[in-house]
Amino acid sequence: MSVPKFFEFFEGFLKAISDGELHTAKEVRDTIAITMNISDTDRAEMIPSGKQSTFDNRIAWARTYLDRAGLIETPQRGKYRITQAGLSALATGDTIDLEYLERFDSFKKFHNRLDDGTELPSESINESPTEILDAAYQEITDALAGKLMSEIMKLSPTGFERLVVKMLLRMGYGNGIEGAGSVTKQSNDGGIDGIIKEDQLGFSNIYIQAKQWSPDQAVSKPEIQKFVGALQGQQAQKGLFITTASFTSGATQYASNLLGVKVVLIDGASLTKLMIKHNVGVSVEHTYEIKRIDSDFFAEEL
Repeated sequence: MSVPKFFEFFEGFLKAISDGELHTAKEVRDTIAITMNISDTDRAEMIPSGKQSTFDNRIAWARTYLDRAGLIETPQRGKYRITQAGLSALATGDTIDLEYLERFDSFKKFHNRLDDGTELPSESINESPTEILDAAYQEITDALAGKLMSEIMKLSPTGFERLVVKMLLRMGYGNGIEGAGSVTKQSNDGGIDGIIKEDQLGFSNIYIQAKQWSPDQAVSKPEIQKFVGALQGQQAQKGLFITTASFTSGATQYASNLLGVKVVLIDGASLTKLMIKHNVGVSVEHTYEIKRIDSDFFAEEL
């Protein structure tokens, strides 16, 4: 089964602490996983950012919402206890969902309005706030990647090769040395489009093949074999094959099974991700900081 929505954990959370005793977050999560039949596989599923499991994230937001409604309390750091209002909620037999929590003024004020008085979109209630932000970020990033690829495809072949070298330098290859990356001359490149000096003294180079193909095409095994031949001609051991297209399974398998030479494949999707990550061809428009309580701070004597 998939991980339930965060509001579907409300009742399970209350039942997990219905004995009136203090319970840690881990105890609550483990109890809920057992009573609601959440498998280890489902518990391992991650939110889009990959920084937290979906299960843990949704349990945490369920806890926040129940706390805002006054159905649970936190008398000690990291430990939770059901309140009389929480016990009453379980006793009614009503479905404990977002609509139920709206009965409590403290929750209504928290849930229905932002600080500036703007109504929260009704469609957002199916996901936790963290998941809403993650999904919005992913949507913006996907749209940016599409626009970025359109601009990449407008470059000349030499311009694309220069872009690849610039991106590798931005990623830290070449150790910031002047002239650490270069594009080879078109007339005599020997199947090598660019070279990056991996160390300061030039003992190790990375040789580059850059293919500006249509994104709906796929680079096949013979192209990788040609590149490996070019590497051998340079007595090179490290190669980067980067393309705006994709790779066939045969090409990927061939590159992964090479002996004596290492060839890394980067397709169009990976290329745009790297460019966005290292701010190549893009710039920061807005920065948002998402903060949480610093438990260590409050654990100290103030």
